[in-house]
Amino acid sequence: MLTEVIPLGTGSAMPTRGRHFSSFALRRGGSLLLFDCGEGTQFGLLEAGLKNTRIEAVFITHFHGDHLYGLVGLLSTLGLLKRRESLTIVGPRGLQDLVNLMPGLAAERLTFSIHFVALDEDMGRMAVYETDAFTVEARPLAHSIFAAGYRFAEKARPGNLDVEAARVLGVTDYQQYRQLKSGQPVTTAGGRLVRPEEVVIPAPPGSSFAYVTDTRPCENGRLLAHGVDVLYHEATFTQGDRQRALETKHATAHEAATIARDAGAARLLIGHFSARYQTSAPLLEEARAVFENTEAAEELKPYLLRIPVGFEEKKGEGGGARGDPR
Repeated sequence: MLTEVIPLGTGSAMPTRGRHFSSFALRRGGSLLLFDCGEGTQFGLLEAGLKNTRIEAVFITHFHGDHLYGLVGLLSTLGLLKRRESLTIVGPRGLQDLVNLMPGLAAERLTFSIHFVALDEDMGRMAVYETDAFTVEARPLAHSIFAAGYRFAEKARPGNLDVEAARVLGVTDYQQYRQLKSGQPVTTAGGRLVRPEEVVIPAPPGSSFAYVTDTRPCENGRLLAHGVDVLYHEATFTQGDRQRALETKHATAHEAATIARDAGAARLLIGHFSARYQTSAPLLEEARAVFENTEAAEELKPYLLRIPVGFEEKKGEGGGARGDPR
């Protein structure tokens, strides 16, 4: 099953033409996850051809408005659509109180239930959402206020049984094939013990994605990014503005690329660009000098976590990628 992420907003605190506030959608089959929900996220969902009714969970990083102020509108719209399915919302403790204060969003007024998962500043690694197919974990980052980063990871699938190898070892019963594939040893009619590792070809690990913003470079950011297929890491400034990055607790493109390199990420998407840069070109050039497999995230463009051989990634649905402001 193909899993992809779609940037809906790649700008930082100040609005600019062509960049929107922070939000990323992750689509896996019929599942849709939303990481951050800045102002205008609903328009991004519409332009990307993503149905807001498919959203299963929303993961908020912190209480700065450019990552949060679209949530109230999204919840209001889902209420107007008479949503019935429960929605999970993960974010810093206090988010539930904030939502309940908004007119029309109190639990007794909505047509659907919200399951809130609260994150505390002293948390370590925390599993915050899980299905039969994947998990999402959170870790605290290093921002000016408490902020969390997230890691999506598909669960390992059962390996493929080498039937011929099993037959050579004396396994001929269909039920025993099933047992071996599910990880259980079997005993053949001839009395031989056959273990799964002898005849089951391990499946490759599931795909993974890390969402690391807003933060200074930190160990938890590196741990979230460890070995992921795609890392989205904020790159608000260039090294020429590193002093400003230090003051605001953000990262430079060089620092984001260093995290990707040191974490062994396969691919880096940078974003959360400061409004001072008219295009992402200088940030992308700086990052690629450290980690070549870097792209500046394009809004509405789907990025596959793993690209099958011969498959060409396409522009976003509903109008294509917004691209850099000019």
